[in-house]
Amino acid sequence: MAATFHDVFIHESAYVDEPCSIGRGTKIWHFSHILPHTKIGERCVFGQNVSVGPDVQIGNRCKIQNNVSVYRGVTLEDGVFCGPSCVFTNVNNPRAEIERKDEFRKTLVKKGATIGANATIVCGATLGQYCFIAAGAVVTSDVPDYALMAGVPAKRIGWMSAAGARLGADLLCPIDNTKYQLGPDDTLTKLE
Repeated sequence: MAATFHDVFIHESAYVDEPCSIGRGTKIWHFSHILPHTKIGERCVFGQNVSVGPDVQIGNRCKIQNNVSVYRGVTLEDGVFCGPSCVFTNVNNPRAEIERKDEFRKTLVKKGATIGANATIVCGATLGQYCFIAAGAVVTSDVPDYALMAGVPAKRIGWMSAAGARLGADLLCPIDNTKYQLGPDDTLTKLE
């Protein structure tokens, strides 16, 4: 590894391919691999055995737990949490004998979203800001902002606040008292 990254921790067992950029305060732990043309923001944490790239963009303050691969076509905005062994796909109908790299579909995970352990995100979906994907869920379509999703395939079973609390019928966050409002189109917005 010839590149020097300032104020970045890269464990001696990790590989970082060039060219790529890694923001200050980021930590990359054991046996992880950052592939070329990947852009990583500041203060991110990558657990053990994480693979990212090539051509992936990750925002600031993201946490990617052990055994996660973030493939080409996936974009994580700021503050995204990826639980252990969650999965991103990049093709809808893979076959080992047929190369489909020209069929990769983009996946966008918006600011503050949480993806639980062992969840699967099928390519082509957009996960809304501060949504919460339960452990083991399989997301097959777009997810609204603040939605709590669970099951196979994932369905909305409630709403989550930006602070990470499940919202009750009053739509008031029990952590920070932020009030939310449900719109006529079944979308949730944070009141200022």
